[in-house]
Amino acid sequence: MTLVWRPGNNAITDPDALIYIDKVEKADGQNLEYDVAKAINDFVVNCKADGIWSAIKACCILAGARTLDGALVPLAGTAPTNEGPFVSGDYNRKTGLGDASNTSKYLNTNRNNNADPQNSKSLCVYVSSVGASTFPLIASDVYNTPGFSIIARLGTDTLGCGINSQSAFGVSGAEFATGFSGASRSSSSSINYRLNTSNLQLITGNVSSTSAAPHDSNINLLSTTVNNNRFYSSSRLAFYSIGESLDLAALDTRVSNLITAIGAAIP
Repeated sequence: MTLVWRPGNNAITDPDALIYIDKVEKADGQNLEYDVAKAINDFVVNCKADGIWSAIKACCILAGARTLDGALVPLAGTAPTNEGPFVSGDYNRKTGLGDASNTSKYLNTNRNNNADPQNSKSLCVYVSSVGASTFPLIASDVYNTPGFSIIARLGTDTLGCGINSQSAFGVSGAEFATGFSGASRSSSSSINYRLNTSNLQLITGNVSSTSAAPHDSNINLLSTTVNNNRFYSSSRLAFYSIGESLDLAALDTRVSNLITAIGAAIP
């Protein structure tokens, strides 16, 4: 495998990062800046060092790439399907993908909610802009059915999460803020969560939640259905991952460093 050299003193050497960067550059039709490529390489290297890389089964870095096509190249798993669709004007290299007036656009990750074990599953996003609607940020395609998964605003000033759950739990008195938000199930009886909120800043914890057999539907970004009615979110996302249970604090550090480094590298 050929090393990817850029102006600077370091090579991009991680094999998984190399493969991903090559695919993004082919989709873009030109090379990434060295510092963008290095940020991606560092993310992969550090996730491996943290022991969380193997748990990430589906993932897109929705920032950094020069084009929307490049942003939809998966770092792990299958490429998402662009429903609606989002267009090039909806994509920003620093802040990711979203439409402030969204009424028809979402990403189907093509990762089924039942692809991961019932009691080992995580959903994570990086929110770069909070829209008027944050229901949902990431969710299985059918809401409030036993075995569904979601990170969303469930009502006025109430955040909610569910991972292969009977029902979503809510955190009252809070709104989403920019940054990392994730939920992870590693047992049949509880969920770990890590949510950035506007008034509480960062809330973390473990909540009682009995698991159910995972519902058979794909996981979407910025959309879900309720009683056959489709809902859309107007927030903007720069990253998502789906997979088995993992250390949310470790992934938060790695994703936050990644998005910060990409933003600093792009003029």
